[in-house]
Amino acid sequence: MQHLPRFAIAFMCQLSPLRIMALMTLAAASITGAAETNRPPNFIVVFCDDLGYADIGPFGAQRHATPTLDAMAQEGIRLTDFYSTCSVCTPSRSSLMTGCYPRRGNMHVDERNLCVLFPAARKGLHPDEVTVAEVLHNVGYATACIGKWHLGDHPDFLPTKQGFDHYFGIPYSNDMHRKPVPLPLLRNETVIEAPVQQDTITKRYTDEAVAFIRANKDRPFFLYLPHTAVHLPLFPGKAFHGKSRGGKYGDWVEEIDWSMGRLLETLRSEGIDRQTLVLFTSDNGSYREKAGSNAPLRGRKGRTDEGGMRVPCVARWPGRIPANTRSAAVTSTIDLLPTFAALAGTTAPADRTIDGRDIWPILNGQPGASSPHEAFYYYQMDQLQAVRSGRWKLFVSLESKKRNWGKPEGKTELKLFDLVADIHEDRNVATAHPEVVARLLRLAERARADLGDMERPGTGQRPAGWVDKPSPRLAKQPAAKS
Repeated sequence: MQHLPRFAIAFMCQLSPLRIMALMTLAAASITGAAETNRPPNFIVVFCDDLGYADIGPFGAQRHATPTLDAMAQEGIRLTDFYSTCSVCTPSRSSLMTGCYPRRGNMHVDERNLCVLFPAARKGLHPDEVTVAEVLHNVGYATACIGKWHLGDHPDFLPTKQGFDHYFGIPYSNDMHRKPVPLPLLRNETVIEAPVQQDTITKRYTDEAVAFIRANKDRPFFLYLPHTAVHLPLFPGKAFHGKSRGGKYGDWVEEIDWSMGRLLETLRSEGIDRQTLVLFTSDNGSYREKAGSNAPLRGRKGRTDEGGMRVPCVARWPGRIPANTRSAAVTSTIDLLPTFAALAGTTAPADRTIDGRDIWPILNGQPGASSPHEAFYYYQMDQLQAVRSGRWKLFVSLESKKRNWGKPEGKTELKLFDLVADIHEDRNVATAHPEVVARLLRLAERARADLGDMERPGTGQRPAGWVDKPSPRLAKQPAAKS
C-alpha cells in the first residue's frame, strides 16, 4: 500500500478487510484483462486430412461422438460456408500457408501434372513465398508445424525453411510408402523413424503440441497441427479401437476429438485460454463412398461439388469470439493469413497479391459483417470449374471424371445453383437467371486472366520452387559418430 496516494490509503483504512480484498481482486482482474487485451493472441490451426463436412458433431455427425468439438462450437462460432481452395491435399495446404489460390503459386499440380506432390518431388512451395508462419515469426511469434506437410520433401521446401522454428511429422500422405522405401517421420529435417508407427501418430502429434504450448506459454505462438488423420489407410490409436459406431474411420475421428480436448485443457491449465484463437477445419471433403460423410452436400474429395471443397470449421476464442454463433458468409483457408496478421498487429505481405481477406469482423460477430469476397473460385488441378458469388454458384467447365482427376472430356454445360435454397446442387436454374450467369461468367474470366485456366497462363501467377536433384527425406539417417 506504500505506493498508493494518501487519499486512497485513507479511504481503504475506513473499509472492512473483506471490502479491501474484494477491491484488490477486482483490480487484479482488471490488470489481467488488460494484459490479455494488449498481448498479441496465440493461434492454433488444426487441419484434418480428408475429414468430411458432417464428420463432427457440430455439423451433424451421426456415427461417432465428438464431445470436445461440440463444446468448442458452443463456446465459439461455426462457419458453415468455409472453403478449402482445392479438393486434394497439396494445393489446399499451399493456400492455407500463403493466403493464395494454388495456381497463384503454381502449387496446383506436381511436375508430372499429377494432383499432389509425391516423395522426391522436384517441385515444392517456393522459398520466396511468404507463409503465415513467416508473417508471425517476423513479429516475435514462436512457430511450430506438427503433422503432415505435403509441400515438398526436399530440405529447401520443408517447414523449417518456411517460417517454422520446429517441425515434427510425416512430410506427405500416409499412403505414400513405396517398397523398399519406408514412410518417414521427421524432426525438423532429420528422419527419426522409418517406417513410422502410424497407430501412435495422433498421440505423438498431440504430445508434441502440448509440449510446444507449455514451452511457449509466456510468449505469442502459432501452432499449425495438420493431422495425418483421417486419410486412408486408417490408423486409429489402439485405445480408440471399436469406440465408435463408424468403424475405424469413426474411431480415428474420436481420437482427433480426444486430441482437441488435450489441447484445450492445456490452454486452460496454463492460463492462456483467453489469449488463444483455436480454429479447427479440414483440407477437403471426405471420400464418402469409402468412409466419412459430406452430408448434406453433393460430391466428395477430388470434385468441385460442395462436398469436395466446403469443409467444417469451428473457431473459438473466449471473450473475443461470441459463444454459440454461426455464420454463412463465404470464408476460406486463404483468409487465415491476413486475419492472423491483423490480429497480431502486423500486415499481410504488400509486395505481392494475397487472395485472402481479413475475416475478423465475421469471427467477432460484428453487426452487418459479410463475406469480403465478391467471388470464390473452384479450381481442380489446372482447371477453373466453378465460381461462387453470394448465394450463386456457376459451373463454368466440366468436372474431371478420370481416376487421377485429369482433363475432362465432353461438352461444357453451364449450371447455376442457388446454394441457399439448394445446398445439394440438384436444380440447375441457369435459364431462369441469365443476368446472374452473365455476371458470374465475367468473374470467371477475371480469374482466368489473373490465375490462368488449363493451358492458359495467368498474369498473376508466381513460380513454384524447383530442384533438379531431389533429396527426399525417405530413410532414417544413421546416428552421428562420436
